Amino acid sequence: MKNSKKRVIAAALLAGMFTAAGATRAQVDPSAPIVVRSSTKASKNAPGTKAWLKAEIIHADAVSMVVREQGNEMMIHTFTYGPEIGDHMQQIVDSGGYQYGDKVKIQYVRGQTVALKIRGKPSNPS
Repeated sequence: MKNSKKRVIAAALLAGMFTAAGATRAQVDPSAPIVVRSSTKASKNAPGTKAWLKAEIIHADAVSMVVREQGNEMMIHTFTYGPEIGDHMQQIVDSGGYQYGDKVKIQYVRGQTVALKIRGKPSNPS
């Protein structure tokens, strides 16, 4: 009697495994893509759009600028200068440059680290 019970249980388990495996295979259709969100309008926060960042200078020199966001002090960004403002930034550095704590606004392209425009007055060097 014990052997027949074991056989029935084993057969039931085996049948259950095959049934479950067949059901999961039938639910997946690899040919159809899953669309999470579809939008025809470009979002204003999409990568590739221009944005302004209000920031505070941590370090600035003739090649790059390290800043901290004003709205989120934990976010630190490093920007290099675009060709349009490279010469202007060299002139600012030659006359004393931006100092730690100066407030600036930086225009950049989302997803990139190149500053296109920088607004803000450098403080007098100490």
